[in-house]
Amino acid sequence: MKRLILVSALGTLAVCSTLPAFAQSAVARLEPTKGNVASGTVTFTQKGDKVSVEARVSALIPGGHGFHIHEKGDCSSRDGMSAGGHFNPTAKPHGNPGVPDHHTGDMPMLVADASGNASLSMELGGMTIGSGATDIVGRALIVHKDPDDYTTQPTGNSGARVACGVIAKS
Repeated sequence: MKRLILVSALGTLAVCSTLPAFAQSAVARLEPTKGNVASGTVTFTQKGDKVSVEARVSALIPGGHGFHIHEKGDCSSRDGMSAGGHFNPTAKPHGNPGVPDHHTGDMPMLVADASGNASLSMELGGMTIGSGATDIVGRALIVHKDPDDYTTQPTGNSGARVACGVIAKS
């Protein structure tokens, strides 16, 4: 009887170890800063060593908008400045997220259509959800007024902050 229970327990353990781990996920609900109307939702899902990002933002001025994770999870100031600077735990220069050396918080630019709607769907490396030095949970997500030039240090010359949301585990 003991042998049967042991074999059964080992079999259950073997089956459970082959199941995929629960994917960590987080969400930021973007709210407008003073004098702006932009809002939206951004979801983040850990997929191995990458994070899948799905963004939907509305009421933007048509064209490009800088889009960054900032160091503090604080959207309490009317201008979004309480979120601090870009999230940069690896001390890299600001840059395009498509190149190896860039802030952890550097994201692809949002591009709003003629109706002011922007969407983004992609996977990014260099960040995590729920653990480690590059954990984005509890940080702020900012949409800027202007395009990111990916060159100007340390911000990309993206202008004012038009929307802010805190990234929270979901």
